[in-house]
Amino acid sequence: MNPMSKFLLMMLALVMLTSALAAAEQSPVTFADLIVDLVEAYRNPSDSALLKIDADAEALQDEVASSVAEHWKAVYLNPDYQLLIDGRDDPALLQIPDNGQDHAIVILGYELQDGKMTDELKGRCEAGAVVARAYPASVLVCTGGATGENNPDQHTEAGLMKEYLVQTCGVDEARILTDDRALTTADNALNTLGIMQAQGIHTMTIVTSSYHQRRGQTLYNAVSAQYKKEHSYPIGIIGNYCLDIEPSMDIYQIDELIAAIQLGVVLNLPEEENKAISDALRKYMPARPARE
Repeated sequence: MNPMSKFLLMMLALVMLTSALAAAEQSPVTFADLIVDLVEAYRNPSDSALLKIDADAEALQDEVASSVAEHWKAVYLNPDYQLLIDGRDDPALLQIPDNGQDHAIVILGYELQDGKMTDELKGRCEAGAVVARAYPASVLVCTGGATGENNPDQHTEAGLMKEYLVQTCGVDEARILTDDRALTTADNALNTLGIMQAQGIHTMTIVTSSYHQRRGQTLYNAVSAQYKKEHSYPIGIIGNYCLDIEPSMDIYQIDELIAAIQLGVVLNLPEEENKAISDALRKYMPARPARE
């Protein structure tokens, strides 16, 4: 072999070695990467952002990752995603089969004030009652624990919701199940599914406030996918029915950021991945007002 051929072979081997080392050093895709890219696609929509989400899900090779990605695209990235609004939309649009058999109307709680329900929480219950009347074979699940300051008797959201549904909305008490331990939306999702499996229920409609719907549904979908993976018990979300109301706090204007951070919590991601999500999304957080 002549010197030039030897030189070319050496160069080729060097290029191949460099490429192999670069591939080895490339970090594998994590759930944190996927979650951050979901927000990036929402903030900066493009075809390449959608392709990045698909690539992340494919690299993770996990049914939960695929479910999270597809649901985010349907709820946050689809301009045609529809919120059904109480007082405007007929609950028949939900198209729940068999009058609601094998179905739960899940009403999400809201923080109590001085141990009492707020008007917003009452409105969520009233929206849930509308769905309950339209689908009389369904059960209702009220979820929410003892929240808020100045609540010495430890009243729970779920307990007061059930009382309101029965006494004010005229719902049969026998139809209402409660989770009185949840303190966050993540808790709501984690606790509800065990109740549904115990009742042999496989589908749900989520009832909450309009500004909270996408986040609530995203978290419930993620937990449902994880639950199916761990327990081989599928639970699907048929749709939503909302109280139409503006957010009570400015923080809820960055709903997709809260959803992303809470996704890491409900999926039990390692601490370093949750930190990576928070660090990557910090650039989208509103600036704190300067002290006077």
